[in-house]
Amino acid sequence: MSVVNHPLPESRSKLERSTNSENSLHEPQEPTFPEGGLNAWLVVLGGFVLSISTFGYAVSFGTFQQYYQLTLLKDRSSSDIAWIGSLQYALLHLPGLPSGRLFDLGYFRPLLLTSLAAATVGNFLVAECTEYWHFVLCQGVLLGISVGCIYSPCIAAVSHWFKKRRPLAFSIVSFGSSVGGIIYPIIFRNLVPHVGFKWTIRTIAFINLATFVIAAFTLRTRLPRPKVLPKLLDVKAFITPGYCVYVFSTVVNFLGLYTPLIFISIGAVFIGIDPNFAFYLVAIANASSAIGRVLSGALALRFGPLNVMALFMVLAAACTYIWPFVDSHSGYIAITVFYGFSSGPFISLFAAPTAQMGDPHDFGRRLGLQTTFMAFGALGGPPISGAIEGNSRSFHDVGVYAGTMILGSSLIMFLAKYLVLGKIFTGKM
Repeated sequence: MSVVNHPLPESRSKLERSTNSENSLHEPQEPTFPEGGLNAWLVVLGGFVLSISTFGYAVSFGTFQQYYQLTLLKDRSSSDIAWIGSLQYALLHLPGLPSGRLFDLGYFRPLLLTSLAAATVGNFLVAECTEYWHFVLCQGVLLGISVGCIYSPCIAAVSHWFKKRRPLAFSIVSFGSSVGGIIYPIIFRNLVPHVGFKWTIRTIAFINLATFVIAAFTLRTRLPRPKVLPKLLDVKAFITPGYCVYVFSTVVNFLGLYTPLIFISIGAVFIGIDPNFAFYLVAIANASSAIGRVLSGALALRFGPLNVMALFMVLAAACTYIWPFVDSHSGYIAITVFYGFSSGPFISLFAAPTAQMGDPHDFGRRLGLQTTFMAFGALGGPPISGAIEGNSRSFHDVGVYAGTMILGSSLIMFLAKYLVLGKIFTGKM
């Protein structure tokens, strides 16, 4: 006769708790986020100052476009000169996939220091450029790729410290690019007549070096490296419908978004506005962009980053359509202010929806993959616009092209929202 021993209820309860505890050790734990504190805000400070000297310097290229086209490179077409800025924009985003992978592997610190050293060299080399191909290699390629290697990891590092307040943190970081876009055109315009092009660029290089030092001491990560890392290029992740469509929308946006910022100064000169004043239009656009970025970050906390960003892009598209038809001094100031205000939120918020579309440990790879694709939009947009202007000898067709790209990207963003949430007009995303 066999005897079956049944565990007592108390023993069974202890056994179940023990089993559940063991299973929980193997399940991925949702990380916690400080949402503030000294270390968290120091990281935001580091991202802010780095954004000044990287993205802020890049969005100042409209000032260089006008200066090169009127002086140093006046024998080159506007499309040729636009390639310098386009390369810088594109390479700011293109290394996102490998740099995001290195970030996920835990190599943020070596990546940061190496990239900042290369960017410092690139900044000083621009002062020595005299030929078109010199500017392409130094200002376009070297400077672009060196800051591009750290841009996505910098954004990802900020995401380690915030979740609920992440859109606000991203907006503060991106505010730095607006600050850079304000100060660099003003510095350039006021120093060139007094000390010449070379020492103007060297002065800017020293300013950038100071921001690099601050960033090196304040930027840090906090989440542990995941035990199992995903593949460098996971096709399954990219074919997730919502993520795929959202990435496509950002590529389309970049085909048009930078066009007014690059050509607004030279366009003003073409209609007879004083070149000495036209230099400041880029600074005006970036100043109003700063307001748009901070405001959109606050609105995103309430309504969701994608909702806010897509609606601002509709306004940016309208400004881009109108811009080429403005023919007065006051009109140019007004359209520059409205364009800057409405275009800024995209730069501050585009990473926030990506952060919501997967595991926080994998954010570096997802953002890197996204920015890699965005680079092709940034690379093609301004030269396409320059070629259109060269063929038509007018910015009217340029405004139609760029405005349509921006408006189309907004509509595609709403499609991405529908694929994720199943609704368009309601739902916070």
